[in-house]
Parts: sequence; structure tokens; C-alpha cells
Amino acid sequence: MAPFLSGGGYSSEAWSYILALNEHMKMKKPGIPRFRLGIEQHGDQESLEFWEGLPQDIKKLASELYQTQCRMNETIVVCHSEPGAWYPPLFQTLPCPPTGYGDVWFVIGRTMFETDRVNPEHVRRCNRMDSVWVPTDFHVSSFVQSGVDQSKVVKVVQPVDVKFFDPSKYEPLDLASIGNLVLGVKTTISDLKKKFVFLSVFKWEHRKGWDVLLKAYLKEFSKIDEVVLYLLTNPYHCDRDFDNKIVEFVEDAEMEKPVGGWPLIYVIDTHISQIDLPRMYKAAGAFVLPTRGEGWGRPIVEAMAMSLPVIVTNWSGPTEYLTEENSYPLPVQKMSEVMEGPFKGHLWAEPSVSKLQALMRHVMNNFEEAKAKGRQAREDMIKRFAPEIVAGIVTGHIQSIATR
Repeated sequence: MAPFLSGGGYSSEAWSYILALNEHMKMKKPGIPRFRLGIEQHGDQESLEFWEGLPQDIKKLASELYQTQCRMNETIVVCHSEPGAWYPPLFQTLPCPPTGYGDVWFVIGRTMFETDRVNPEHVRRCNRMDSVWVPTDFHVSSFVQSGVDQSKVVKVVQPVDVKFFDPSKYEPLDLASIGNLVLGVKTTISDLKKKFVFLSVFKWEHRKGWDVLLKAYLKEFSKIDEVVLYLLTNPYHCDRDFDNKIVEFVEDAEMEKPVGGWPLIYVIDTHISQIDLPRMYKAAGAFVLPTRGEGWGRPIVEAMAMSLPVIVTNWSGPTEYLTEENSYPLPVQKMSEVMEGPFKGHLWAEPSVSKLQALMRHVMNNFEEAKAKGRQAREDMIKRFAPEIVAGIVTGHIQSIATR
């Protein structure tokens, strides 16, 4: 049970597990436990736009798996969502498990958090589960330290579809044609193609560090640098007026306009279908995300699978896969307190603006080195997080549950 039809992080993660397990089951190798897969929409509202952007084979599979009939007393239910959606839910959604805990054979809560701890209410909900699956060592530590029963917490990493996100299969997407120019002076298509492309993908919220990215980029570069920054973003409890938000941020921060003029910034706020995501990454020279905290970071591992060098904050979920050999880990300057929202009072990272400036310049000036890190990133994704690897881990846990 997951937000399969909603889009967003939990949705894409849930699909990555389902697709991996579905392929794994087809292999029919000796020792692979036999079970049927069923799915149910849960946790978020459905998005027609997201559904229409899914490849036909996934739509077909979704329809098939939705028809799976389950007897609860023979079913392992995975509640793949934030704990507030678990039975009884704190907001309007189909609860997971649907009829409470008594009728189900085994219930797994699959979740994560982007801060240094877990809320007491969520700790209580985790401890009602038979098992709690989290994606990284960072989460194992933070959940246990927050009070979740250590015997219930299991690390199950996420898969990334390295066959779908394969740079050899795609031509670049024309990002400028679907983006709005926010800063800088419009240039010709031929001049634009000569520029080094930084790409960032995030929903518009403080946690994602868009302010850190803009500060570093606008301090480090100017019009005379052959560089462009594309921001693929979408609203998160805000309107879509991203152009004005950026202009207002620059004015409020009292940033001095370089003598040569501002470097180019484009915003892409239209929906990019799942089938076009690899082409988007293919169009970039590097991926950058100075996030304050991540559960996992789907766009990061997708970019790494596409052999992109990545500059990402070296804290929280991404520490599971960032290394000096496969990326440019961005140092944390300090920890800061979350000032609003459900995580108020928690701590998360404040990435270094000056170090981000230096790393972006370094990647641009040392692109052969950066491409080598990108190649290593793809190798690491294949070796550690390919669907067949993670499906083997998941089925191993299911076999263990069945045996117990």
C-alpha cells in the first residue's frame, strides 16, 4: 500500500520496489519464495497527470496488480508511507493496514525522515508494526535513538532502474525549450548549447536548499562564464510563481549584480513524464542539490545511474551512497533547528555556500575528472542498487518472515 498514483518521492520509490519484485518473481530460480503481489493506492491523493505520464507497460502492470485478491490472514502488508497515514490515519486516506492490525499476518511500515529524529507520535506508530523498514544506516540510527524498538528496525535499501536510467539509450532533452528564463540575458540556441549545464530537481521547499544553491551559483558565476542552471521544481504548499520568488530572493539577499551581468537561470515547472526523465538528465553536465536533509534522494540516484557527476550535501539519506570516488560530497557547515512545520524543533544540515561555490567551479573546470566520477557512480548504482540486487534483499526478508 503506497501512493502509486500520486507522483513524488514515496510514489517513485514504491514503484521501484514493485517493478524489481515483479521481474524477480518471473525468474523462477530455485530458492526464490513464491508469493503474489498486490497493490493499493494509499497515503496521498491521486494525480491524473502522473498516471498519464507512466509508460504503458507500468499502467498495464498496475491494473493487473490492483486486481490481486488477498486474504488478510495470509498477507504481508507493507505500509509504504509516512506514519501519519498508518492505521488509524491522521488525515483522510485509505488506512494501512486497511482493517487494523489484528487480521493481518504481518505488517511492515516502510518509511523514513529527513531530520535528525522521529516524532514521538510516529515512534509510537512504528512500534505497533511487526517490522519497520528504513533505507539507510542513517535512519537505523536515528529511529532507534528516537525510541523505535531496535529489534523491529531493518535496513532495506532502495532500487534504481539502471536499465531505464542508462545514458547510452537516450538523446538529450531540449531544456531551454521547456524552461522559463528567470535571470540572465536570452542567448541564441547555438550559444546556449556551448554552456556547461547544472541541473537541480526538487520540490520548492526550504529543506531542499534552493536558497543555498542560488547564493552559491550567483556569487560564483556571471554572464561571462559559459554556464547555465536549470531548476526543475514544483509547488509544495505554495503557488507556482517561481520566477518572482527567485527575483525577490536575490533582491532581499542584497546580492550585487556582477559587472558582466547575471548568469543564466531557467525554471522548468511543467510536468516531465517519467519516460522523459532520462533525457532530462542526459542534457546536464552535472547534478547539484544542497539539500538540508533527504530520506533517500530519488533524483540523486537517478542522476548517478545516468553517469552524471553529482554535488550533494553529505548528510542524512545520501550518505548511504555518496563517496569521494563517485561524487562530490558537499560539506555541512553546521546543524540548524527546523523552525516550522511538522519537524519543528528537529535538526537538519546547513550545507556550506562557499564549498558549494568551489565545487561547482571545480566540476566545470575539471570535467574529465567529473565524468570519471560519473562513470563510477553508475557502476556503484549497478553493483549495489540495481533492481535484481534489491529484489533479492526484499525476498530474503520475506522468506525470513515466512519461516518465522
